Amino acid sequence: MKSICRDCLWTADALVERCGACASRRVVRHDELAGLTIAHLDCDAFYASVEKRDRPELRDRPVIVGGGKRGVVSTCCYVARQYGVHSAMPMFKALKACPDAVVIKPDFRKYVAASEAIFGAVRELTPLVQTLSLDEAWIGLDGTERLNGGPPAFQLVRLQKRIEEQTGLTVSIGLAANRFLAKVASELDKPRGFSVIGSEARALLAPKPVGVLPGVGPVFRKTLQSDGFATVGDLAAADVRDLVKRYGETGLRLHDLAHGRDARAVRPEHERKGMSAETTFNEDLTRAWDLEAELWPLCEKLASKARRDGVASRVIVLKLRRTDFRIVTRRVTLPEPVQTARALFAAGRDLMAPELGRPYRLIGIGMGDVQDAVDAPSALFDTPETRALKTETAIDKLRAKFGAGAVVAGRALKS
Repeated sequence: MKSICRDCLWTADALVERCGACASRRVVRHDELAGLTIAHLDCDAFYASVEKRDRPELRDRPVIVGGGKRGVVSTCCYVARQYGVHSAMPMFKALKACPDAVVIKPDFRKYVAASEAIFGAVRELTPLVQTLSLDEAWIGLDGTERLNGGPPAFQLVRLQKRIEEQTGLTVSIGLAANRFLAKVASELDKPRGFSVIGSEARALLAPKPVGVLPGVGPVFRKTLQSDGFATVGDLAAADVRDLVKRYGETGLRLHDLAHGRDARAVRPEHERKGMSAETTFNEDLTRAWDLEAELWPLCEKLASKARRDGVASRVIVLKLRRTDFRIVTRRVTLPEPVQTARALFAAGRDLMAPELGRPYRLIGIGMGDVQDAVDAPSALFDTPETRALKTETAIDKLRAKFGAGAVVAGRALKS
């Protein structure tokens, strides 16, 4: 099988541009189509698409989901993106770029329900589903052909069609031999796309900027560029010994990725929407200093677990319980994923500041939408987070060797 029609599921053993049954041009075709087993599924402009689905009158309008004028864009529809609006953009800039946009406050209950419907359908195909967030996941389909009545590519085309028909939402799918290439493929033809990357991976990757590689954030990208590595092809052409000399173990990983190699398996045990730590006080606390004194060890505990599990997150959540048992939760989305107590504490303290002035009986800190740390920007270069990561990783090693009380970091890392 080398071609599949995405409209009627007709298949062919040749590469065709038009369906032989319904004449549709929405045909997935590739010489290696039948042998690829790892996919990345990404919902298209997820929050905005849910809002448009529920409010059909907004179908052709630019829609932004996010906070008020002083907030940021959580996501936006493809109409708004044509005006230059993008996720994490300050709301005032987004409205300046697109003054006619309809701004909608996020409704996470709706988004969770939609996500559960989509990934419930995915899990009917395979238990190997590793979610990154509410709207994207890797899928492992090796060995499912007999069970699901066709090779992985056919299953995924059928799944994509089913999701759209049953939920009214669209997804884009990338199919490849490994996780990295599958994620790259899912970005090639959005929205409502289905792309395949096979043995042509290295040639396809070569002209792309190094920022496409997982772990290469803005800081590391600039360093690579200044070292003469502007494109993935530049890294592929480099001597692996030189890359390791420059960047250590990360250099070896860059070399593999530049050649389209990624040995990571799809690991459902790492599927985790969030993780947290909390404590209840013996006496109600009101003063900022007292609350911060309780917050810091929770940040240390959570950060240590995140590093041990190899995960990081951009979404930090603060939880407070009042004396009347009402719960206050506040969250912030950081520019880059973090996994240090310093970053958790700084975010938690900022979130807590507006809530001060009344007594509380519990405090908690959490990380939402966690991801593999290897997919987070590389922690090689000098930023407050990278400096804290080096220090806290060293403390982890000392505590593992000499006991938890061997090093008391206290609030020395507090910014």
